[in-house]
Amino acid sequence: MIITFQVNGERHELDVDADMPVLWVLRDVLGLTGTKFGCGVAACGACTVHVDGRAVRTCLLPVSAVAGTSITTIEGLDPEHAHPLQKAWVEHQVPQCGYCQSGMIMAAAALLREHPQPSDDEIDRNMTNICRCGTYQRVRLAIHTAARDAS
Repeated sequence: MIITFQVNGERHELDVDADMPVLWVLRDVLGLTGTKFGCGVAACGACTVHVDGRAVRTCLLPVSAVAGTSITTIEGLDPEHAHPLQKAWVEHQVPQCGYCQSGMIMAAAALLREHPQPSDDEIDRNMTNICRCGTYQRVRLAIHTAARDAS
């Protein structure tokens, strides 16, 4: 099946199985490996990208569901790695193992789009990605720093 959509501003027309998860289209077909496989049941959030601006977990999402949409991956968030969240992540040394971080940053970017100055409670309610290393306090601090720097 031919599926057409945009990824990081580039139009793609792909002949792939309509049921193939978006995660594997991004990683295996398009070579964008920043988006990670974590749990395979859309619970952990390592596979989070933006679909038409919304944070979406892609490990179970069939590619047919994104036909005609615009997807942003961690590679497209800011190609210069200068997004306020990316800079705050480095400033606060958020990652330990780093595996969940691209999904965390994408979820945080969507949060800041909806809540430019989020409270701790808003961060806690909206950031449902799982970090096996437990860096949640640094994630919260980095989100507050990015919110301050973006305003």
